[in-house]
Amino acid sequence: QVQLLESGGGLVQAGGSLRLSCAASGDSVSTYTMGWFRQAPGKERSFVASITRNGFILRYSDSVKGRFDISKNSAENAVYLQMNSLKPEDTAVYYCAASTRYGTIYRDSDYSYWGQGTQVTVSS
Repeated sequence: QVQLLESGGGLVQAGGSLRLSCAASGDSVSTYTMGWFRQAPGKERSFVASITRNGFILRYSDSVKGRFDISKNSAENAVYLQMNSLKPEDTAVYYCAASTRYGTIYRDSDYSYWGQGTQVTVSS
């Protein structure tokens, strides 16, 4: 089974950018549909973005569409989330996840493997 480790979180001013990384071990990211989720304080975990096994189909939540970009590098066995034009409401713990299901899935119940999360804080 795959193990996931996120990095790249931090404190950034509104309008700034961050790039999150998710390093996979134990299996290839090409074997899974990969996704990013986030959980803000007092809120449920929510879908951010996903990418299919072949990397050809991407899906984004409406709240991040046009600002965030999910990608993966099979050679590095990693998935990335480029976050631009950050807003205070993007503040959350961001999680990388892997699913054995096919397609651009967005329900967290469809993902079997999760990282420990990385904190992103956007100041106004």
